[in-house]
This record gives sequence, C-alpha cells and structure tokens, in this order.
Amino acid sequence: ATALATGSPVVALESTIISHGMPYPQNVQMAAEVEGIVRANGAMPATIAVLDGVCCIGLSPEQLERLGTEQGVFKATTRDLPWLVATRSTGATTVAATMRLAALAGIRVFATGGIGGVHRGAAESFDISADLTELAVTPVAVVSAESYANRYAPGVADLLRDVPGVYAQKKWGGDTRLSIRGSGI
Repeated sequence: ATALATGSPVVALESTIISHGMPYPQNVQMAAEVEGIVRANGAMPATIAVLDGVCCIGLSPEQLERLGTEQGVFKATTRDLPWLVATRSTGATTVAATMRLAALAGIRVFATGGIGGVHRGAAESFDISADLTELAVTPVAVVSAESYANRYAPGVADLLRDVPGVYAQKKWGGDTRLSIRGSGI
C-alpha cells in the first residue's frame, strides 16, 4: 500500500505457480527469487492470492510458504473470486484473477511466466483461457516470459488481434516485443 501511495513502481505476480505449478520447496524458492528480481530492478513485488477469503495484494514470506505447502488451495480465476471470499477459502490466483485484483488495487504492471491460450479444437470445445478475455477488459500491462513456439499461436493471435491494451512478450532472438493493441504499433 505504501509503494502505491508514494507512486513507487509495483509489479503484480500471480500465485498459481506456487500452489499448482511446481513442487515444494522449489515453488517457494522460485517465488522468493522472482520477488527478489523485481526488487533488484527498482520495483515492489506484489504476489497476489486469496487467503481465508481475503484478497491479499503482496504476500509475506510466511504466506508464500503457506501457498507452497498447504493442501486444498484452490486454483482461482476471476469467476472464483466471489466464492472464495464468501466461503472464506484460500485460492492461488491465475493470470486472469491476478490482473483483476491488481487493477482493483491500482497496480498497472503484471509479470508472469505465461498466459493461458486458445487450445487446439477451441472452435468445438470453447477451450479458451479466461486469461485472454481478461486482457480485453482489465487495464493492466502484462509482461510474459513465455514463447508461443509450442502453443496454438494462430488462435491466440486471432483472439487478441482487435483487443485494446498492452502485452509484452519475448520474441525469437530474446528481444522483447511491446505491442499496444488497437494502436497499430
């Protein structure tokens, strides 16, 4: 809260990777390392989760440890947030939920390992990540480390082509591409 109030840079981080993406203790070590990288580059990290029904923006080391070890932590997207709050449950936030909570907290930049995509056969299954639709409506710049080399990239490009907003991703060769969707840039 202090960093936002003073105008210091804050970078939102998701928590699903901690509870659902990696085994313990690597998950907690990775979370601490990523937070350290954000700090080393002059910003305040804000890992986001819902703990016992409370939306938490910025977690303590003990809270990171809890997410990394506790059984029964829900994987929470935007549709799950009201239920988690109402039932006082704990959920690790996906990209979509992290973006939504970051925006509500006034955080405008979010770094992630990757966003969900449009999966093969989506025309029949409607298997499209809520991450992509959240990009269309939430005013948060998303910086993703993931390459779409092994994904169904044409579907993602088709879905995001006309969506306004900002999305940054490493492209072939390691350069970062910054696209301001809807601007032609």
